[in-house]
Amino acid sequence: MTYALMTAPSAEPLTLADVKAHLRIDTTDEDDLLATLIEAAREHLERDTGLCLIAQTWRLYLDRWPKDAIVRIAKSPVQAVRSVTVYDAEGTPETLSLAGHLLDGAGRPARLWLSSPPSPDRALNGIEIDFAAGYGEAGTDVPGTLKRAMLLHIGHMYAFRGVLSPDQQPAGIPDGYERLVSPFRMRRL
Repeated sequence: MTYALMTAPSAEPLTLADVKAHLRIDTTDEDDLLATLIEAAREHLERDTGLCLIAQTWRLYLDRWPKDAIVRIAKSPVQAVRSVTVYDAEGTPETLSLAGHLLDGAGRPARLWLSSPPSPDRALNGIEIDFAAGYGEAGTDVPGTLKRAMLLHIGHMYAFRGVLSPDQQPAGIPDGYERLVSPFRMRRL
């Protein structure tokens, strides 16, 4: 099971103005740095929780369909399954009909069920599932708790900006971040 980002988010959950107000910055001198810190905070939060904050498109590669006929998708919330493609032994793709499929996109993990599960002839990555995930197109669609966690994290990274370069962030996790993010983490037994 491998995930590939096909279409990145077109926006960030926080605007530059949101971050500058939080950090009490009035100048434009560090706007580029703040933009990279916003992106780093979002990416870290998404990796940490399995969530997609802003709408994005992913491809899930599978070797075979699960025996219980339900594919569990670790990225969430899943808004829609766009296509399911199966490859034969020669590598010829066949796009399956999604008629009658069931999607629990809000579940953690999201779950996909097809009435006729495919069986690929290609041994590795014989099934591709393209899906759209995210809370919505804009930062206003993202839960406020997650945006608050990002603001704390950005403030922490900003405070350590002279210690670590932006490409080496995050420098650490600030107090309070874990309490805000914890309810959004996927728990496994």
